[in-house]
Amino acid sequence: MSFAAVTTRRVRRGVRVLTRGGEHPCGCGSGLCKAEAVREQDRGRQLLGRVLAGIPADESPVTHVEHRPARPAQTADWPKWAPPELVEALRSRGADEPWIHQVEGAEAVHDGENVVVATGTASGKSLVYQLPVLSRLLSDPKATALYLSPTKALAADQLRSISELDLQGVRAASYDGDTPQAERDWVRQHGRWVFTNPDMLHFGVLPSHGRWAQFFRRLTHVVIDECHTYRGVFGSHVALLLRRLRRIANRYGSDPVFVLASATVSDPGELAERLTGVRCRAVTEDGSPRGARTVALWEPPLLDDLIGENGAPVRRNAGSEAARIMTELVVEDARTLAFIRSRRGVELAALAAQRSLSEVDSSLSRQVAAYRGGYLPEDRRELERSLMNGELRAVATTNALELGVDISGLDAVVVAGYPGTLASFWQQAGRAGRDGDGALVVFVARDDPLDTYLVHHPPAVLSRPVEATVLDPANPYVLEPHLACAAAELPLTEESFEIFGGEAARHAVEALTADGVLRRRPHGWFWTERERPHRTVELRGAGGPPIAVVEGESGRMLGTVDPESACSTVHPGAVYLHRGESFVVDELDLDTAIALVHEESPDWTTTPRNDVDISVLRTLSSRDTGAGVTVHLGEVEVTSQVIGYLRKRPTGEVLDQVPLDLPAQTLRTRAVWYTVSQELLMGSAPGGAGLEPARIPGALHAAEHAAIGLLPLFATCDRWDIGGVSTALHADTGEATVFVHDGHPGGAGFADRGFAALVPWLAATREAIASCDCPAGCPSCVQSPKCGNGNEPLDKAGAVAVLDAVSAVLRGSTGSPGGLPDQAR
Repeated sequence: MSFAAVTTRRVRRGVRVLTRGGEHPCGCGSGLCKAEAVREQDRGRQLLGRVLAGIPADESPVTHVEHRPARPAQTADWPKWAPPELVEALRSRGADEPWIHQVEGAEAVHDGENVVVATGTASGKSLVYQLPVLSRLLSDPKATALYLSPTKALAADQLRSISELDLQGVRAASYDGDTPQAERDWVRQHGRWVFTNPDMLHFGVLPSHGRWAQFFRRLTHVVIDECHTYRGVFGSHVALLLRRLRRIANRYGSDPVFVLASATVSDPGELAERLTGVRCRAVTEDGSPRGARTVALWEPPLLDDLIGENGAPVRRNAGSEAARIMTELVVEDARTLAFIRSRRGVELAALAAQRSLSEVDSSLSRQVAAYRGGYLPEDRRELERSLMNGELRAVATTNALELGVDISGLDAVVVAGYPGTLASFWQQAGRAGRDGDGALVVFVARDDPLDTYLVHHPPAVLSRPVEATVLDPANPYVLEPHLACAAAELPLTEESFEIFGGEAARHAVEALTADGVLRRRPHGWFWTERERPHRTVELRGAGGPPIAVVEGESGRMLGTVDPESACSTVHPGAVYLHRGESFVVDELDLDTAIALVHEESPDWTTTPRNDVDISVLRTLSSRDTGAGVTVHLGEVEVTSQVIGYLRKRPTGEVLDQVPLDLPAQTLRTRAVWYTVSQELLMGSAPGGAGLEPARIPGALHAAEHAAIGLLPLFATCDRWDIGGVSTALHADTGEATVFVHDGHPGGAGFADRGFAALVPWLAATREAIASCDCPAGCPSCVQSPKCGNGNEPLDKAGAVAVLDAVSAVLRGSTGSPGGLPDQAR
């Protein structure tokens, strides 16, 4: 029986069938559950059973189910210093008694301590800062506060929650890119709790701090929400931005208390201190109630009528499977979020669910929508309101809602494709089960080696701690431009060095002075140009204006696309989906930042074809061992170009291949690379890798992936800040070569640190691969969550052989690079 037929039968008859017979699909071990009451108390098990209804037990896509028990609440009394009207307002919104971590954190903030609260998703972390901040704003009519979030949606949601308390005199207001120009002057003059983001703080507030003098003079608190998102180079930028903020506040006579919050961070105290530059007390004991949660790992079934390359079987698309699960959950009246990796996948999943539901009940199809980046602000707000008030039962989304709106009462979350980090996975999963209710989380694997490994090795997802949040505000490639911005805001003095990192800041200022960027005078270091340097600093690493997607006939603006992804998403001929409507791109003009489209619903989809290459521009340092291995540090150019696209049927059948003439996107950065001679790779004598030619590409590829994963141990970076390329024969080197490059224009110092620590770095890389228990490679050793080639080809054993041969040569080479950098000792 078809999926639609089974769903229709269940809706029309009101059947609460969990299975057609045999073992209960939720894994309880009985034919039918022992008691209906048990099912009603455990929402997650119940929903999983209903999603699996009609699927024979021997065909179940579920590879593992874990049931996490409920946890009771631990409450405390309201602090005596909290104003009665505030307590009453909070109680009216359902907070009868605060939980123990809320009181602990709020008391510390009230006493003037900097605090980071790191408790679970939906544990009421916002009350930790709302209680002391609002108390101060109510008791001191001149006090002001600042709230920073990584996304506009999250800031808008927090502002909404404050406004709904309806407290006199608080005057909470938004100040971001969506704030109309006419309102900005009012916010500067009258806003007491300003909600913004790092980008607006950098571009719109600190450069014109004189216009904010009254606000800074009275600043008592700075709230930094979802602080775990500030990692890697972006985190380093934000850390220096916060130091500039502290410096400006001090200039006007204030010394604000910092309050940070995150649900997914491994070492909250260390992260908070590195981010703000001030010591922070960590609050980690979670007193909130948690409903029982059922986590299911799901591998989509094989498609019998479709064969992939070289006769390989093909699995059902993860987005399609997520749409199917989402449809079942809507039928069961379960409020659901489905996280899908791509914007296009989000639109397709929402459309598929709407079509399936329309076969059952036309009113149900209107309860499903897509939500992603690139929508216009008014469209985002409309969707957020509909989701919060219950008009929408299910939303397919990118990670745009991983943080964002504080949705209560979600019954289920579907994660279609591993989001790249455990922190992101648990952040997405944590959106389900709010208010202490039971919930279901389903992780649906993509047809990818990484996802396949995870659903068959549950501890890799369910038992490992989240990754460390790595950032380095002392990185000179990030520190120098922020010191230039700081000098343009206020002249730098000797006292400034301490707030920006001591000797590292002094060396950076000296370098800027030598380059003529700053000028030293008796009273400090001054910015020398008329134009401020702020516009040259990209906090998030994305340059250029967004591409506007415009319907050519009507002139209606549909949304925007990031400039770095425009060539692959809105190239001529691309099918572009927007809120359930289908369009085809007629023209992409990168100079004017406009993509013109027309409405059309073709029976095919488009997939871009990319060509990536790396070339050596300049070698800055090198070492030739004379034994088949050379090591280099230098400047490289990474070139990525969309050269065409495939038109495909929904079944995956390729109709044709269309060439494109689009400009290449280039990244000039720094890289460390090593070359290996053919003799060393193929040699069977002691010391040689002994590889056949066919194995060399997979061996180098696996070694490259593992090296990227291990570089953060020796260079304070995040693996998402670096990239790599490997080739059996590179045009510039004439030999087999493995490159690891910085992912930021001009470099961020990571390749330099890798070059300095090459011997221990490659030794650790080899050990990580060899000690892994997997037979042929997994995410713990050689697979990468961001591989552009789908983790193919990979040769785990070959990588060990290559690294053994290379490491032996490097260790035996006198004076070869490899000393541990100071921070890795």
